[in-house]
Amino acid sequence: MILITGATGNLGKATISSLLSRGVSPNDITALVRDETRAAELRSKGLQIKIGDYQDFGSLKSAFQDVDKLLLISSSSDIDKRFEQHKNAINAARETGVGHIIYTSFDMKNLQQSLMGEDVRYHAYTADYLKKTAIPYTLMDNTMYADMIPLLSGKDILNKGISIPAGDGKTPFLPIAEMAEAIAVVLTTPGHEHKEYVIAAETAYSFADIADLLSDITGETITYHQPEVSSYISWLIQTGVSEDDAAYISRFCVAIAKGEFDTNKSDVKQLLGRSPVGLKDFLQKIYS
Repeated sequence: MILITGATGNLGKATISSLLSRGVSPNDITALVRDETRAAELRSKGLQIKIGDYQDFGSLKSAFQDVDKLLLISSSSDIDKRFEQHKNAINAARETGVGHIIYTSFDMKNLQQSLMGEDVRYHAYTADYLKKTAIPYTLMDNTMYADMIPLLSGKDILNKGISIPAGDGKTPFLPIAEMAEAIAVVLTTPGHEHKEYVIAAETAYSFADIADLLSDITGETITYHQPEVSSYISWLIQTGVSEDDAAYISRFCVAIAKGEFDTNKSDVKQLLGRSPVGLKDFLQKIYS
């Protein structure tokens, strides 16, 4: 039995779709959700549904019964709670005899020393804690989603250009669907225990590069603007983003500008048996 945490989130749903497309029976997939009312679509596909919360240890122990492989998708709760929640999940998995934990970590040059600080450091804490348990594990170090580019780049970028304080820093953006397929491979094939994979594109791009790609795609000149971080935060708030989330997003921009995501590593081709979808092809689907 495979159990997917965060099953109603973007990565959880994409991973479930990848598992089903690989021929895994819906009866062999359990979706862990906090709110059963959000699981109607998953239930209609024939998946088993379990109710559980990272902060409720008892609910996790109940949900993890008879689970062979656990996909532990990083919590989306308040950042200061995430490590303790992950510990709860790992401890519950150990007590219930889960055979293999796959954890979605984060790909940066140094999580411990990142400018983003506690925004990402909990991933390192979780990985270290997981390595100390007796449970076989796999770490999936995910880069930033290519799907985030429209959110980060500004409003109406085809007419107004890209606007983000990301400097010349490069990021190996990868679509969520590609990440999900790599996770599905690890969940359904042998030989991944006690390994760490970088789930990132083979080529990193700056936002100036992305502007050039969009110019090629559209036949129009797409410009790249670099506003002050404070102005960028103000713009995000004007679009309806909360102040805390706007500040959080801006810290990603600063980390991009400092080159923290340009690790020059990728294990996606090894896992998928092909090169991942290129960024230009991904952007063409959105902006052509």
